[in-house]
Amino acid sequence: MTRAADSTLTSSHDKGRSGEQAVTEYLEKKGYGILARNFRSRTGEVDIVCEAGPLILFIEVKSWAAFAPEALGPAIGSGKQKRIVQTARYYLLQNPHLRDRGVRFDVVLINPKAGTIRHIEGAFEAECPE
Repeated sequence: MTRAADSTLTSSHDKGRSGEQAVTEYLEKKGYGILARNFRSRTGEVDIVCEAGPLILFIEVKSWAAFAPEALGPAIGSGKQKRIVQTARYYLLQNPHLRDRGVRFDVVLINPKAGTIRHIEGAFEAECPE
């Protein structure tokens, strides 16, 4: 990998982490309890796991300069959704005390330059607890 490619990856990684931090703060202000960040399993990663009342939320964060509704589909396509759901199932297996709670899959779009956040509650559905 070239130095330029490496710096681009680092820059993208830093932007993603910065966006996730801003979204975490946004969710905390809404009264959500953060349970995990960047939870990984062999099937994938969930950016943020939190609780909101009786629900456990699995949240995918996307940082973009502009929010176009048509961009959501390709960014969180069926393959990505499947990986998020599989990782959510693993999270619940690791935390059996949460299995009786409802589950929701959200997407949060953030424009770091403009400081805007768009929270799409229930962005997709899946049967999670098994």
